[in-house]
Amino acid sequence: MFFTINQISPFMKKIVLIISMMIAFAGFSFAQTTTPAAPKKKDGTADMRYKANKDAAKKAPVHAKKDGTADKRFKENKTTPPPKKS
Repeated sequence: MFFTINQISPFMKKIVLIISMMIAFAGFSFAQTTTPAAPKKKDGTADMRYKANKDAAKKAPVHAKKDGTADKRFKENKTTPPPKKS
């Protein structure tokens, strides 16, 4: 059961090589999972002819008071009361 360094060395080299290649392949496979960017004009701004850019530019209206709380005058900020029991 006793092995010399010369007997273990080729086996260990193969194991290390296989493990390092597995890690490298896993890294390459995860690197390709990004989504494509929306089209841009030559000057770098978003091209509004494309739907992806139009949707990204639309923002929900923000109705807030100066202190940061929701302004209850607007419909999207009002909370609906529970229905009344008869």
